Amino acid sequence: MSLSTTIKEEARALGFDAVGISRVEDDGARCEVQGSRLTEHPESQTSNFEPRTSLPWLLRTRLSEWLRRGYHGTMGWIAREPARRADPQAVLNGCLSVISVGMNYYADRRPDERPGNGRIARYAWGEDYHGVLQARLEQLENRIKSLAPEAATRSYVDTGPVMEKGWAQQAGFGWIGKHSNLVSTRYGSWLVLGEVLTTLDLEPDEPAADLCGSCTLCIKACPTGAITEPYVVDARRCISYLTIELHKPGDEIPADLAPKLGNRIFGCDDCLDVCPYNVNATPSAEPAFQPTATSLAPDLEQLAGMDDRTFASTFRKSPIRRAKHAGFMRNVRLALHHLPVPFTDPSVATKT
Repeated sequence: MSLSTTIKEEARALGFDAVGISRVEDDGARCEVQGSRLTEHPESQTSNFEPRTSLPWLLRTRLSEWLRRGYHGTMGWIAREPARRADPQAVLNGCLSVISVGMNYYADRRPDERPGNGRIARYAWGEDYHGVLQARLEQLENRIKSLAPEAATRSYVDTGPVMEKGWAQQAGFGWIGKHSNLVSTRYGSWLVLGEVLTTLDLEPDEPAADLCGSCTLCIKACPTGAITEPYVVDARRCISYLTIELHKPGDEIPADLAPKLGNRIFGCDDCLDVCPYNVNATPSAEPAFQPTATSLAPDLEQLAGMDDRTFASTFRKSPIRRAKHAGFMRNVRLALHHLPVPFTDPSVATKT
């Protein structure tokens, strides 16, 4: 059994649902990215870019253009050292391989959206995936070092300077859809991602092909028109950005977008929910990702009275903490303000 196969088996034994490996080519090297929209310039679907170019170069090019448009909004950390963010060798000296992993977080439950309830994005129904994945990635690093003591490794879950969706596509277990999220033929849109960078030269997997075809359901479903064109999202209009990242004192949701949030108080799943590849989504068996009563049916009136201490204790293990108390309360107030007003028959009102 090869070292690559052994590492994959170790990853699956730790509870990762998807695992794949990609080789890190030098920034100037040429490597094949099969069927990937990463080969296309974000301003045009008729790119003149070579289909055989290094992945770091492709990632850096797309990121630079996205930043030039200002689509990152207030997320200044993304704009720092974009070349480093696109190239694992700039993060881990001598990095030769990226081991991408994913965990299925899909809970086969429907949110209770009766009048008076808010809506929370599925990934935040259970515990914070960052901690769930990071603990297992550290175990995977330890197992890799026991198999190959000479190896250097570094792991990240979303927060590191690694463009994980591009590497996950290169590793073969999904492609970046037109909504800019990863899509898997097996798990649909419901994978959270992590990766281990390593100096080991491992056998790579076949890159995943883009299977979006002519489908534009996710673009049409976006309430705020944040998907400005296929594969390009203006974060400044995205409800996930508006309800999560805009949490500093004085941060306000633009008046023209606020009514479009509806009852969404943390994140948005609209572009994911409509994806045809979710039809056969398999529910996750991971206990940490199972929903709570609060996440399935968040009562807006009750949440509106939540003080800072109650917020911290209620969402102690939840991703919702990222919105901060002030940001979350603002979201709740907006949802209450935009609740549909029940219709009252004037003739009935005058008789009473």
